[in-house]
Parts: sequence; C-alpha cells; structure tokens
Amino acid sequence: MPATPLTDHCLRLAQARHHDPFEILGRHPVEGDKTQVELRAFLPGAQTASAVGVKSRLTMTRHPDTDLFLWRGKPAELPPHPEIEWQTDDGRTQSALDPYSFAPQVGELDLHLFGEGRHWRIYEVLGAHYKVVDGVAGVLFATWAPAAGRISVVGDFNGWDDRRHAMRVRGSSGVWELFVPGLEPGVLYKLSVRNRDTGHVQQKADPYGQAFELRPQTAARVTAPVTYQWEDHEWLQERARWDWQQAPFSVYEVHLGSWRRGSDGQFVNYRTLAHQLAEYVTSLGFTHVELLPISEHPLDDSWGYQTTGYFAPTSRFGTPDDFRYMVDHLHSQGIGVLLDWVPAHFPKDEHALARFDGTALYEHDDPRRGEHRDWGTLIYNYGRNEVRNFLLANALYWLDEFHLDGLRVDAVASMLYLDYSREEGDWLPNKYGGNENLEAIDFLRQLNELCHGRHPGTVVLAEESTSWPQVTRPTWVGGLGFSMKWNMGWMHDTLVYMSKDPIYRHYHHDQLTFGLIYAFTENFMLPFSHDEVVHGKGSMVTKMPGDDWQRFANLRLLYAYQYAYPGTKLLFMSCEFGQWREWAQSRELDWNLLDEPLHRGLHTAVGDLNRLYRTLPALYERGFSHEGFEWIDCHDSTQSIISFIRRSEKGFVLIALNFTPTPREGYRLGVPEAGRYREIFNSDSEYYGGSNVGNPLPLQSEDIPWMGRPHSIQLTLPPLAAVMFELE
Repeated sequence: MPATPLTDHCLRLAQARHHDPFEILGRHPVEGDKTQVELRAFLPGAQTASAVGVKSRLTMTRHPDTDLFLWRGKPAELPPHPEIEWQTDDGRTQSALDPYSFAPQVGELDLHLFGEGRHWRIYEVLGAHYKVVDGVAGVLFATWAPAAGRISVVGDFNGWDDRRHAMRVRGSSGVWELFVPGLEPGVLYKLSVRNRDTGHVQQKADPYGQAFELRPQTAARVTAPVTYQWEDHEWLQERARWDWQQAPFSVYEVHLGSWRRGSDGQFVNYRTLAHQLAEYVTSLGFTHVELLPISEHPLDDSWGYQTTGYFAPTSRFGTPDDFRYMVDHLHSQGIGVLLDWVPAHFPKDEHALARFDGTALYEHDDPRRGEHRDWGTLIYNYGRNEVRNFLLANALYWLDEFHLDGLRVDAVASMLYLDYSREEGDWLPNKYGGNENLEAIDFLRQLNELCHGRHPGTVVLAEESTSWPQVTRPTWVGGLGFSMKWNMGWMHDTLVYMSKDPIYRHYHHDQLTFGLIYAFTENFMLPFSHDEVVHGKGSMVTKMPGDDWQRFANLRLLYAYQYAYPGTKLLFMSCEFGQWREWAQSRELDWNLLDEPLHRGLHTAVGDLNRLYRTLPALYERGFSHEGFEWIDCHDSTQSIISFIRRSEKGFVLIALNFTPTPREGYRLGVPEAGRYREIFNSDSEYYGGSNVGNPLPLQSEDIPWMGRPHSIQLTLPPLAAVMFELE
C-alpha cells in the first residue's frame, strides 16, 4: 500500500481528525536514506520554528501551505526528546519538548487487566498523572474510548486547541494516551473526542479526573502526586479488628453544603468543616458520619447524586488533600466516615460520560436497559468488563486513597430489577426470561467481596427497598454480600403510624409490631434519612400530630423507639433538633432553633440516646439476632403500648413505650427476673422539654405472674414517651 502523502496527513491534522498522530509527528527515518531522520512538528499559528539540537539550533522548514514544520539531518544531531521553539503570528516565542518523541507509557499488563475488568488500581493509570519519563517531568493523559475517531487533550496550556495534543490509541484495548512534557500540576484540561462516524466533536470531562474546577465549570485539574501524611494508622489497625456486628453503630447523615455555611453564606472548606463536625458529632455521641455524595457534580440541586467526577472530591469545599484532612481529623476524634456512592445511574450531561466516545460506551444503547425514565439518567452496562472495572476501582479508590470506613450504595433496588419503575413492554428480560439484572447482581457481589476483602472492617450498606432475599448474607451462600441494608419497611410503617392522631393509633397497632416478623432476616439499619424531609414530605417534627408540645414529645418517643429497636441507627442532620422547615440544599440549617427549649430538649435527648446506646451492650450486641430481643407485650393495642426486652450476654434492658398522651399510672409489666429496676431513660424528662412524669425511685419487682413471666413491676408510663429500665 503506498504511503499517504504528507499533505494529506497535514490536512487531517489541521482538521483535528487524525487517528494516529504518531504516524506523522515526532522523529521518523527518512525513506531510502538510513543515515538521516526527519523531525516533524505540527504548530498551528507558527511563523517560524526550530529545534534545539545536540550542538546547535536546527532550523525547521514549513511544509508548503501547511502548519507542519520539518527538519532533516543525522540522528546524532537530535536529542531523544528535542525542544521545539516557534514564533507565533502575534510575535510571541513559545517552546516545548516534543510530546511525540516519547514511547507508549501505559503498560501491556495494565491494558490486559483492564480489558479483563480486574485492574483494581486503574485510577493510577487512566486519567492525568504527573510523572517523570526519561528524566523529563510532565503529565501522562490516558482514557478509554474504543470507538472514538480521534481524541486530543485540550486545556489552558494549549489554548484549548484540539489540533495540538492528539493522543495515540493502544490498539484493540481502546485506551488512548499522550505524555505531555513540561506540564505541572494545577493545569485545567478536557478531552476533545471526535465521533468516528459523524465527525461530531465534544469536549468531555475526564472520567478518571481526580480534581475539578469549581462548578458550573467542568474542566478537570491535574493533581500533584499525593504527599499527604496520614495520622490514622491506629484507627485503621483497630478497624481491621472491629466486629461491627457486635458494636454500637449510629450514623449522622450530612450534606456538607447545607450543614454549615460561612458568614458570607458561601461554602466552608473541608478542613474547617472537619473541626466543626467532629466537635458537634462527638457532643451528640454518634459513632459515624455519612456524607451525601461528594464526588464532583455540576448541579447543587442534585445533592451529589448526579455525579460527573467519579474520582474527585468536589472542589466546592477544597482540594483532595483538604478532604483527606477531614477524614483524618474525624478518625482522630473516634468518628468513622461513610460516603454515599452512586453506581446505579449517571447523568446525561453532554460533557460527561453519556455516549463518551460517540457510542453507548458506559451505558446500554437500548433505552429499555440503558435509561431511567423517572430520573432522566443513564444506567451502567455492568456486563462490560471495562465499565465494571471503572466502578469497582472507583469504590476501592475512596477506601484506598481517602481511608473511608464504608460506602452506602444508592438505589440498589433499581440495579437489581430490569423492570424497576417501568411499564409493561418497556424493559428487556434476562437470558432466562426473568426480571433480574444478572450482570448487576454479579457486580454487587464482586463489589462487596473486594471491599470487605481488601479493607477489613469497612462496611457496605445497601439502600434497598424490596424483599430481595439475602441482601446482607455472604456471597458464598448466595447472598449479595452487603454489610447492612436500610430497613425501609420499618421506616415507612413507623412514620405512617406516628403521623396518626393518637386517638386512632390503636387501629394501626400492627404497624409497630409487623417489623419484628422480618427484623432478623437481614442486618438492618434503621434510617430517618434526607429522603424523608424533602419534596413536600415535611420535616420530622411537622410529621407528628398535635400541638407543639405533643409534636416534640412524639418525636422524642420516635427516636427512643428507633434506638431501642434492633438494628443500627441513622439520623439526617436537622432531625436531631426538630427543624420546622423542610431541608433545602441551598441554605444552612436553622441552628438558631437550638436557643428554644423544645428544640434544645430534643437535641439533648438524641445525645443521651446515643450515649445510652453506646454504653449498654444489650442495646447493640445482638442487634441482628433473635437472641437480642423478646416481646414483653405486643398486644396492648387498646392503650397503644408496646414493651420488650433487649438482651446481651452481660444483661438486659426493659423498654416500654406509650404512644398516647394519657399517662398510665400503675401499669403492670412482666419482668424476667426478680429485683429492683431503675429507670435509666425517660423521654418525658423535663431536661428534654417533657412533663417529667416517670419513676424517680427504683421499682421492686413483685411475685405476681404477668404477661407469661413469674415476676412483674408496677410503673408509671409518661404521656407520648418511652422509658427504659435496667436491673440494679
């Protein structure tokens, strides 16, 4: 096949459509003369150009009617990586080492593992990485786009000109790369992707970019090699030995952008937030914080669930090292850090993953599998090795690079079912004719095996709202392998019950008791999350019936019920002090409410519940086991009272809850042992804003059989309140 004329190459370079710039640019042997080489550089806008030779400056000549400059001479005259200097149309002089003089940098093993979908640190290969090649410092750019016709790196270093730094493709791997010498960390860049079939060009954000400019701008920023010195070694060692199934686990869910704002109403840096959050969470006794997604996203209103920068902590609050500091500081204060993670879908933004190389690359092409109708988002193709690798490596990235203690996986139900929220005929069955997404199931199992295997002590939580079996059972017995699952059924039933006027609650008593039928089929977390205080659902306190006093009494009762019930706990910010307004991402919480007695009392009650939960093994040691729970009486629907026992090897706690505003004096309760019972918590305490009805003195049991037990006590149940007792 005859060689392509140089002018044709130049035309393709000038039109930014050359698929293989290394074919023409850089150093090339002169055909028919083995004693000479030719150096070629494409320099749009240049008037003259020269190369810095070994001993002298080498004048380059322009190929007629093109922006291609050439020098021909003996190989010994030319250094391995020549510097090229040129004068622009406006009289400026610029220079750079020739990027087309460098050999491929992405290793064959990296390409092989990525193609198989099992390169767990692919984020160290793809993306933009500052490195030294042949003694020359610069940035290696690499991305995966097998169907692209041409990809160029564009940025503030080349005037966003997609003719200047076209990348090479590494054969059938679909990986494109280019080492650009002389670049420093901090430069902004995008990937200019040309559609092979249509010629359409789009500037795409780097899927593996590790930092981005502040929204609404969407360029990635080259990061420096990580030099952060972690100080949480002891924390990580303890975490690896931690048996979270037998430990207290209470989570404060936080949206960083609206938890606190600066005095000017602007976002606060991660480092400042670290100290504010640690002090506040410690004062309330939570064991963990869970952050709504902080991976980069251009739209504040998405709360982070419409991610475009998968490997980048959002620049709203600072740099990646600022975020590392935040996690490090929280660990130093004994607080674990969980992150909302979103592998179920991604936005259609043209600058991001959607049709990244001109084809449905990360998503499915058929909208019946590739699109969420309700959310207007796209669904990952979990059956494609490189896509699965992208997501799995991303999960590990947050655990590896930022020492996070776990992930909460968003919208798991939408991943499991092919017909999730779809009309008949708008979904495609799997190969067996069923509605299970077999590729997503395999992905989730692999996710959990990798996270738990590579980072012992970390947890992976599922937001899963259906009856899918064995979500939190090991993969080797057929489960999905999650650590815990949000108990959406309990949450929904409980909030429906609590919203009823107490006079009607006895008709709905089963909503309090039904959850115990399935409470130990999974490792459940009990969530009152951000989803319950937005979109017209009202705040937690406005869900409660009655006047203001009764609303707060109901809310204290609700939280006491949550902390006494089997399972771990989660509470969204603002719920702990009873904010009246729905949560809104655009404003800071109404912290001024803590100056008012009822709000301050609720806040104090939540802190005391956390401390009680953390100090009484009966409330946490067997939280996922039948052995940790016994009903005393679940049948008193007439008075809307339930009572039960929580047990550990070390002892037990009695809990009784009165869901009516009527105090119950002389209420008899069966107890498992004879002795004196001391009230250790009363949500009606005056310290919490209650009426202070209760049992100030220890209660001596009587040998009066009651509720199937040989002994009983007679107590006072406060109105709309929970009381807890332990045996002295």
